Amino acid sequence: MRYLSRAYCGIPLFFSLFLILFTSHSAEGYHQYNENSTVIGKLKTYMTKKNESLIEIARKFGIGYNEIVDANPGLDPFVPGDGESISVPTAWILPEMRDHEGIIINLSEMRLYYFPKKNPLLKVWTFPIGVGDEGTDTPVGAFRVVEKIVDPPWNVPVSISQERPELPKVVPPGPENPLGSHALRLSSMSILIHGTNRPYAVGRRASHGCIRMYPEDIPSLFRIVPNKTNVSIVKQPVKIGLLNQKIYIEVHKDISLKDFNYFDEAVRLLRKNNLYEKIDKENMLSALREKRGMPVIISPQENTKGLRTP
Repeated sequence: MRYLSRAYCGIPLFFSLFLILFTSHSAEGYHQYNENSTVIGKLKTYMTKKNESLIEIARKFGIGYNEIVDANPGLDPFVPGDGESISVPTAWILPEMRDHEGIIINLSEMRLYYFPKKNPLLKVWTFPIGVGDEGTDTPVGAFRVVEKIVDPPWNVPVSISQERPELPKVVPPGPENPLGSHALRLSSMSILIHGTNRPYAVGRRASHGCIRMYPEDIPSLFRIVPNKTNVSIVKQPVKIGLLNQKIYIEVHKDISLKDFNYFDEAVRLLRKNNLYEKIDKENMLSALREKRGMPVIISPQENTKGLRTP
């Protein structure tokens, strides 16, 4: 069935019994940018309510598990407490790219960006994603969308059947189907961008290589992305951006990158853009140490608490 048996998008075992209630975010929004304004969105703060987890809050604001946990170190993601003021990292530096066109997937931050081909207003849509786990990593490289599928059936791969022998050979569309309501097949054929019936996996390395999106996000991406759209999958744990003549850095923990030198990468990017001599080095070092996954000002005489009023 449309090669769906070749898509390694299995069900994570360790969360199979964990269900959450949520208030979904709006997935229709977009941001505008230009060469002098590459930081999009705004950081928010939120006061936790009784029995509310960071996972629920993340989904409510359209961010992944990794984003909200990294932005709030020290808080229990499952029981953060009642009345806690938390940072909601709904601001991002655009990934480094040659052309602002097509889909850019940054595995390091577990986030997808979409730039339309004909884009005179310089719009970008962005969504959180889940990616492949260790051993079944989502591949980096250049791809394109080759098929768009509504209500995709899931032909269970042999590798997953061996892990879960109770599964049928084909899982039809519905609540038990891990591919969700829509799927975009990439030219690698084994990789899909799709919804999920396990939304808590967004912002985690938990799939068998496919790219998972919230159930409320995938219909929006499906609607706006045409077939044959270029898709670039990259790993960029360090990003540099500009906003209001200030310099920002965004640093993500990427456990898949062994012996990666975050400092060298930050210096490389800053020098490439002729910005290294214009920053406060202590601010940069602080951001590199903390790796909170949100834009931080590194212009001189600025603190490192993050982006507040872009």
